[in-house]
Amino acid sequence: MEKQAITIYTVASEAHVSMATVSRVVNGNPNVKPDTRKKVLEVIKRLNYRPNAVARGLASKKTTTVGVVIPDITNDYFAELALGIDDIATMYKYNMILANSDADDKNALQVVRSMFAKQVDGIIFMGHDVSDDVKAEFESSNVPVVVAGSVTNDDSLPVVRIDYQKATQEATSKLLKNNEKVALIIGSKSSTINAQQRIPGYQKAYEDSQRQYDHRLIFEAHDSYEEGYALVDRILKTGATAAFLSDDSIAAGLLNGLHDHGVKVPEDFEIITGNDTKLATITRPMMSSITQPLYDIGAVSMRLLTKLMSEDQQAAEADAEQDGNSNVILQHGFVERQSTK
Repeated sequence: MEKQAITIYTVASEAHVSMATVSRVVNGNPNVKPDTRKKVLEVIKRLNYRPNAVARGLASKKTTTVGVVIPDITNDYFAELALGIDDIATMYKYNMILANSDADDKNALQVVRSMFAKQVDGIIFMGHDVSDDVKAEFESSNVPVVVAGSVTNDDSLPVVRIDYQKATQEATSKLLKNNEKVALIIGSKSSTINAQQRIPGYQKAYEDSQRQYDHRLIFEAHDSYEEGYALVDRILKTGATAAFLSDDSIAAGLLNGLHDHGVKVPEDFEIITGNDTKLATITRPMMSSITQPLYDIGAVSMRLLTKLMSEDQQAAEADAEQDGNSNVILQHGFVERQSTK
């Protein structure tokens, strides 16, 4: 025999009270007599009743649930951001729905629509640019959205990140001290984070070193180990003897590809990677890297979202240094390991 679902109606019947009374007890409303509250709680415990957060949200307009859109759940960068988000969500008693968009516009649209259908109170969006369809979904909803650990093509969305332009400039400048030609290996050249942040930072490093910038030294690898590995021949043909890579997976691919081509790192080719996830330290040689406070980026993103969800706009803006586009900029650093001289 199929077990019947325990609903708020079941609890109300067993406790001999109205469903409204059960709802008030579940939601912590003080307007319930102590004896009645005790009786309802005893029935809830005996029946092991678990209130449906979405159903509660329909009445209260709050589900205490946040959605997190992640482009690649297997990428350590996004996994570490998610850890910071989850810890703060738990602290503020929010449930987290994590969904993988596969860095695909159509999947991202489906994920966002699904989250809105689940009545989430807010969304943290990870990844890069948003499609026109996703942007329209955000604009048509009153649900606040925060972008974590990236830059998007939607200036209206608050962002928590590092200064990718400055980080790229610093890494490239370090490599230009020992190398005439330094390659830049990124995701898509046209994405906002690369077109407006990393490429200008790379160009500025060349300008500061009084070297001739060459766009042919910029390569796309789409955060992929396999694409990083496959780039070795093309990079070596340019005469480059060093590279800054935006993603640790790409960097690990390039490092192994260089090894298989008999190119020694750092003696023949220097590498600096961009995220400093565990990949940077489990490779041999271990990779020098820009450091990012990944856990903090996730945690600050979630804290900002809690303030936006509570409509405490002033408090949300007062806590952080901002650059005019609601961007919260956290400090990055650099750690030198074995892949640089």
